Amino acid sequence: MAELLDLPEVLIIQPPPPFTSFESDFTQKFNILRAWESSLPLDQFLTTHAQSVQALLCHVFTPVNGDLLRLLPALKLVVSVSTGANHVDKAECRRRGIAVTNAGNAYSEDVADMAVGLFIDVNRIISAADWYVRRGLWSSKGDYPLGSKISGKRVGIVGLGNIGYEVAKRLEGFGCKISYNSRSERPSLSYPFYSNVCELAANSDALIICCALTDQTRHMINKEVLSALGKDGVVVNIGRGAIIDEKELVKCLVNGEIRGAGLDVFENEPHIPKELVAMDNVVLSPHKAVLTLESFKRGSEVMIANLEAFFSNKPLVTPVMD
Repeated sequence: MAELLDLPEVLIIQPPPPFTSFESDFTQKFNILRAWESSLPLDQFLTTHAQSVQALLCHVFTPVNGDLLRLLPALKLVVSVSTGANHVDKAECRRRGIAVTNAGNAYSEDVADMAVGLFIDVNRIISAADWYVRRGLWSSKGDYPLGSKISGKRVGIVGLGNIGYEVAKRLEGFGCKISYNSRSERPSLSYPFYSNVCELAANSDALIICCALTDQTRHMINKEVLSALGKDGVVVNIGRGAIIDEKELVKCLVNGEIRGAGLDVFENEPHIPKELVAMDNVVLSPHKAVLTLESFKRGSEVMIANLEAFFSNKPLVTPVMD
């Protein structure tokens, strides 16, 4: 017990999967304050540790807002296990002098793999064809309808950060023609850049959404963008659900104004519009792009590195620059 008390304290309100999967890696280095195991109401538990807690480890289901931060006056670091940090009130953290870190590129490769998988599935209608075969319809109704070729497709990537770039590299191997929209142009890359998402859509056969959710990107993929993509167009989203105006997406799919969608994220998770569930030209995934053991291992390593840097007064590994 004495050794445990000598370790730096880290508060966890709800345990994120990388922590759960590699808990011993954390407990060897930190004294974990386990709010989720306490019989006390959360506010009482936080008040009990308010003067000592300097570091909080959290995931997307733990909103780090003003109400929470007021209960933690000694807090100096928020370590988010996700790449996006839109569940953290970064402006309030900045006002209070609290640093914020994220997972950096820990999950980029696995998320990019999922994006490409959804892109292929929608175009080659793999999941729908699997359903067709499993129900004995191949023998009773004959061949399944035609899919669409992957190679040569014009793919517009919205958000060419770590994940978007990994997606681009993979799709180049399929002979796809990559263009992109991002907060700023990347002159070192040869891909055509569009400052306007609507123009990107008009010059693409598919849009793959890889950007973060911000006030600027919320509902960025709207009716106008989907119309510009056109009736043969496909949308893949591995960013955040609210980047797409989901109601407009449903309308466009129902009316045949776009051809299909591959969605790992949704606006009101885990609730999904019944229209999407009913469509065989839509591939649905339960926000699982990062759910691999390898991702969780890498994510846990990044979180531990940030915590160790903080408690050693060294530069943080993956600070969120806002």
